Amino acid sequence: MGALYEKREELDVFIDLAREGEAVDKDFEQSLAAFSQRLSEAELQILFEEEDDARNALLTIHPGAGGTESQDWAQILLRMYLRYAERKGYKTEALDVQAGEEAGIKSATLRVEGDYAFGHLSQEIGVHRLVRISPFDANKRRHTSFAAVFVYPEVDEDIEVAVNPEELKVDTYRAGGKGGQHVNTTDSAVRITHLPTGIVVQCQNERSQHKNKASAMKVLKARLYELERRKQREKIEKLEDAKTEIAWGNQIRSYVLHPYKMIKDLRTRLETGDTEKILDGDLDAFIKAALILRKQQK
Repeated sequence: MGALYEKREELDVFIDLAREGEAVDKDFEQSLAAFSQRLSEAELQILFEEEDDARNALLTIHPGAGGTESQDWAQILLRMYLRYAERKGYKTEALDVQAGEEAGIKSATLRVEGDYAFGHLSQEIGVHRLVRISPFDANKRRHTSFAAVFVYPEVDEDIEVAVNPEELKVDTYRAGGKGGQHVNTTDSAVRITHLPTGIVVQCQNERSQHKNKASAMKVLKARLYELERRKQREKIEKLEDAKTEIAWGNQIRSYVLHPYKMIKDLRTRLETGDTEKILDGDLDAFIKAALILRKQQK
């Protein structure tokens, strides 16, 4: 808040100078823009009420049924979140990206580091629906694709998450997919299955099996922590309910690129025709609206 007050005082100085006849139009406009930005950030800050909002985030994307169409849509979403993180000044790390056979991705897991990364990105949890003319259809027909986004708070080292090694199934394999041959020629990729819950995590980003296992364990602990957190709050729907169909009934946002251009959030009813801007990562308006709705519902 201190920075906000500083910008407000700076505006007062320019107003006083203008009253004395000084030409301060350009400086005033720049100061006003900076103040407006700070004010918007402050307004957003008061919306973060959950205990985990300030944490880093682990974001996963899974395409729905539909093969190449949905896998391509999942990759578009991956790019959107990478661009969003870049806009926010967040640091990202691709822990695991499984390439599709023809195009797109079968799954992706990102670590996003930055102030309130989980608070922001948790508003993106749900199914995202795309309607467009398929670039993979020779007859140029319209297709509908789905992809699901899950977000988990990264668990800090000071939080104890009990994991019994005897309840883990650890598999190692050779990294595959596009570019896989450049990662390693040995079994460095790691897949961990938590037998009691059925949660499966994997990582093939590093050449070192040890580093991949450490990253996979970090994701596993985050998912177990989130699962337990939601159980304690007695919520029926859990983030880890992967059996839920990735289709119509669970979508949070619709992206229509044909026959018209429109992106609409089905929770807040916020919509825009500037689809290119949103797909390029400018998600602030949608995320802010979702945070306001969350506060209102409480």
